Amino acid sequence: MDMTIFIVEDDEAIFDSLKERLGQWSFQVTGPEDFHDVMGAFVEAKPQLVILDIQLPAYDGFHWCREIRAVSKVPIIFLSSRDHPMDMVMAMNMGADDYIQKPFHTDVLLAKIQATLRRTYAYTEEAAADVLEWNGAMIDMKRGVIRLDGNEVELTKNEFFILAVLVQSKDVIVSRDELIRKLWDDERFVNDNTLTVNVTRLRQKLADIGLGDAILTKKGMGYMAVSL
Repeated sequence: MDMTIFIVEDDEAIFDSLKERLGQWSFQVTGPEDFHDVMGAFVEAKPQLVILDIQLPAYDGFHWCREIRAVSKVPIIFLSSRDHPMDMVMAMNMGADDYIQKPFHTDVLLAKIQATLRRTYAYTEEAAADVLEWNGAMIDMKRGVIRLDGNEVELTKNEFFILAVLVQSKDVIVSRDELIRKLWDDERFVNDNTLTVNVTRLRQKLADIGLGDAILTKKGMGYMAVSL
């Protein structure tokens, strides 16, 4: 499968450097020519992954993340020189899959891109079943949604992956380190707060269908999906 990466970055030197480096790994790289029409370029590119800077001409990266998420589940990685924790929290709450602070090492970004693509486009191949049952809810492994009593909750890919891992190990504690390894392959490339943000957001969505208490935090140990 040919992979196209859509990079929204107004620093031409960074864009050209990434295009050259990712091209060495057979990725097709494209980006918007007009930063007022990022969505038009996105729709035309049909990318498998998006890399977004926050500080952009016209509208910031958060704006374009919201616009993309309104029409697509494509994985999104933020790149930014801004180091305020709330920027990362905002990005993750908007549905971003990862957040990398500038300056960054290209090999770290490449590792994150490859891990994100693997879990986005290959994780269902590892699933033991297309549907899991948990506390009366049906977890659709192909669509990334959970349904209970006619109510359906749509999860981001990270949220869904966390839920699937916990439910497949139901009533057994899964350590934070194990979750991080499963999600991102190499925990050295991950801010630990990212996992906390995703679990919190997952719990909030599960609460909408009455399952907010079905994922427990075991202090100092990890998380556990329980039978209610």
